[in-house]
Amino acid sequence: MPLLRIHLDTDRGTARRVLQLHQEGRAHHESREAAREQVWRQGHTPSGDPVFVGVTNGRRDVQLLYDVDVYSDAAG
Repeated sequence: MPLLRIHLDTDRGTARRVLQLHQEGRAHHESREAAREQVWRQGHTPSGDPVFVGVTNGRRDVQLLYDVDVYSDAAG
């Protein structure tokens, strides 16, 4: 299945919180759902839960990064 990388704009405080939750083995449900919605907006169907993979290191613009498995558009 194809993997889609999702970039979500956020603020530094939220980015720190999401990273902390991830390190504790927990999920930030709001950003995970936002990643799922972004997949739908891009015209794909998620085949699993978004997986948090990190935070960008931008000086101004900070983004949360999620990987999401999506169903292939190819008909078999």
